[in-house]
Amino acid sequence: MAMAETESERRRVIVRNILSKEECEELELIHKSCSTVGYRPNVFSTTLSHLIATNSSHFIVPFVPIRERLKEKVEEFFGCEFELVIEFTGLISWARGASIGWHCDDNRPYLKQRHFTDVAMYTADSRNVHSVDEVTHGERLTLTLWFSRDSSHDEDAKLISILSQKLLHRSDKVPQLCLPLPASSNMYWFSPNQASPDELGCNICWARMDVLGYDIYYSQNTSSALDCSELLLEPLQLARGDNLFHQPFANILHALQVVQFFHWKASEFPTSKFETEASKVLHLSQSQKENISNLKSVFVKNNQLAETVFRPVIINEKEQQSFSWANFSAAVTAWEDYIRKLHKQLLNSLPHWRTHQSIFSCPLDESLEGT
Repeated sequence: MAMAETESERRRVIVRNILSKEECEELELIHKSCSTVGYRPNVFSTTLSHLIATNSSHFIVPFVPIRERLKEKVEEFFGCEFELVIEFTGLISWARGASIGWHCDDNRPYLKQRHFTDVAMYTADSRNVHSVDEVTHGERLTLTLWFSRDSSHDEDAKLISILSQKLLHRSDKVPQLCLPLPASSNMYWFSPNQASPDELGCNICWARMDVLGYDIYYSQNTSSALDCSELLLEPLQLARGDNLFHQPFANILHALQVVQFFHWKASEFPTSKFETEASKVLHLSQSQKENISNLKSVFVKNNQLAETVFRPVIINEKEQQSFSWANFSAAVTAWEDYIRKLHKQLLNSLPHWRTHQSIFSCPLDESLEGT
């Protein structure tokens, strides 16, 4: 009986199968496309406010039904229907070497508003002390939500305010907002030794593409005229082996998002359907190869670190061997369609969110269909 009472007091439950495989893959796409260096060594994070700040607000849309389901489950289990607000939503990945000792989630004075956490649902106080064992390989990706009874910490209200400022007062809503804009370059610089961040580190956007076999090419004039932080905001092209893909990307974040989308949906782009696109691939000259190599040595100073941290645990060898720029070209178009669809959903939902000061799933306005 004493043991039962102790377990009851801790108040925790594991909710299984609450996310579909497709939802998990889409969240992984968003994280690998948008994450920055996190708050602890070897940790990377993607927050909803960061998505807005980098012109990737549309990526909030896939989170919405998931947040609703989780909030409903927390309120149901803990018997606090209509009492909670979501205080924080984020994707956090733990790479090799990352860990955190025993702690509770309200263990700082400025975190006392946190009452409940995530899909392994538990109270955020000292009744549920927990830890993360050191990650030995791959990335441990978690979707983390904290819930609070204190409405002054409502994440929804803050996000709606920022979204309103960004989206409702722009005349060029759809075209330009579909292209991401990188944050400060230091937010993407990962180093095993944070005390000496420039030594033996790497830009995580560059590294995530590098481990998948892509090189990054900037025109000679661009790469020689700008410093490293400015370069990441400039147009670029992707290369692979001796081939240079014809189409430029707006910046490194744009290229990364398309690459990750392609590897998410690779099986949906059959080669035979797009063979004519192969003619748009150029052959790299020796000077272009040298340009690629020189810049890579600046942005990926430690190849082993990039491979260890970002190389997928399971490599699809068949996909790697059958890579086709024709398929990739099709993926560029499919990515644009995917982003436009999310953006339309966001624009459709925002007026409703503003009215209710709450983020929730909204039916798509029929007048926006096909626009």
